Amino acid sequence: MTDQWLFKSETYDNCNCAVNCGCQFNLPSTYGYCQSAFVGNIVEGHFNETPLAGLNWAVLYKWPGEIKDGNGRRQIVIDDGADKAQRIALETIISGEAGAPLSSHFAVFGSLCSVFCETLFLPIDLDANAELRTAKVDIPGVMRSSGRPIINEFNGQPFHIALARRRGSFEFTYAEIGLGTTSVTGDIEMAFEDSWAHYCVHHYNQDGLIHQRSKLSAWLGR
Repeated sequence: MTDQWLFKSETYDNCNCAVNCGCQFNLPSTYGYCQSAFVGNIVEGHFNETPLAGLNWAVLYKWPGEIKDGNGRRQIVIDDGADKAQRIALETIISGEAGAPLSSHFAVFGSLCSVFCETLFLPIDLDANAELRTAKVDIPGVMRSSGRPIINEFNGQPFHIALARRRGSFEFTYAEIGLGTTSVTGDIEMAFEDSWAHYCVHHYNQDGLIHQRSKLSAWLGR
């Protein structure tokens, strides 16, 4: 029988592109190469009988050119509070090995990597607020990141940008957009400053993206 699972994560992502990330707007990357760090907290989830809610996770990607050209590097980081069954379940989902082919960004991005670094089990300190577009991440010895809203240069106030996909994509149906600064050391070294950041709900099961609007997109129905 096919594995039955649910992965619903409130996620912060920071990549090296400017605020017209090619992945989201069907454009080339800003600098001709792609680097990205996803960090999330599972608010609802299970893998068969294994519960996943409450666990944090991260996945780091680095491509020498455009994502579509492949040859990327990937490293998964899983909450050190996860037990053995939870570690196996999360690694299976985040690696893209669970579910239909190319049915989530995990599966798509994983198919475009050729180097898979050792999975790490570490404390993941994540404090993210999607509505305010703020985030703080600390994974000891691996990653530090901070997110902030884009500021309107005319009045000094936070400038609101959101990306809605009413039919969804292979990643999300709605995201709040901000800026992030990230540094990564270890097996995957990268750093970017004041670059594209988004806050979304990754909502997948064994069939792919679940087309359910998050509370942040409720205004679309008004």
